[in-house]
Amino acid sequence: MVRVTGEGFESITEVGDALAQASYLSSQEISTTVYLATVLRKPILVEGPAGTGKTELAKALARALDAELVRLQCYEGLDDAKAIYEWNYSKQLLRIQAARAAGEDPADWDAVKENIFSEEFLLPRPLLRAISLDEPVVLLIDEVDRVELETEALFLELLSDFQITIPEFGTVSATRQPIVILTSNNTRELSEALKRRCLFLHIGYPSKEREKAILMLKVPGLPEELAAKIADFAAMLRSLDLKKHPSISETLDWAVTLLTLDAKDLDPATVASTLNVLLKYQADVEKARAKLG
Repeated sequence: MVRVTGEGFESITEVGDALAQASYLSSQEISTTVYLATVLRKPILVEGPAGTGKTELAKALARALDAELVRLQCYEGLDDAKAIYEWNYSKQLLRIQAARAAGEDPADWDAVKENIFSEEFLLPRPLLRAISLDEPVVLLIDEVDRVELETEALFLELLSDFQITIPEFGTVSATRQPIVILTSNNTRELSEALKRRCLFLHIGYPSKEREKAILMLKVPGLPEELAAKIADFAAMLRSLDLKKHPSISETLDWAVTLLTLDAKDLDPATVASTLNVLLKYQADVEKARAKLG
């Protein structure tokens, strides 16, 4: 039985055990980094190719800790109104109109401002919500490399001090400090300021042995021998000069596909007809078929 203490773990081993119970096969490096993050109260920046389990790590950690997962999906053009907070302008306008109808002096701006820029009119977005909840929280800032370099500044105060400053309202500090995981597919270089605030973890493609174990864990009913052959085949494809190598999620999809087709082995005909599950570009499919002969 894993004994979780608050939002932390008692040991590195317990991290691995808890993640395993949450259906995530950890490695020593992953377990160590997660343990240190909970002890040092530091965010984790997880980099690596798409589909290698970065986002799933945050989801599994939330399940392991019985914590709420708060997710901010990053994209180009993300701003503070979508990431941090927004004022409820329609409600503010109604309050001003109600004050006018009640005979309050609309010229007394200080009183009006103090009223409408209060918590009642604040709409928390993922970052503010994550530090405002009383229960345990895992905050996932997903694909942070998709935002512009200037937008990273939105995250820095939270990552260093676990607080957010709202000019009209004041500083909001974490009610209960969340565990923060940022993921990056490394499509662009992140700023030194962001990296400095985080523990770094790289999750790459797994070894054949680890991928076999992941397949056995995630695909019920998959024969061990077939799982080993799928892992070997995926490793072979990743050794080729492809536009996009198959991710773990795609090998899982392929394993389910093979089970659905009642395949007992990786015979050439079955492999050739299902390569589109593993590979997403026709040029890559053709290269793989040429390798198969």
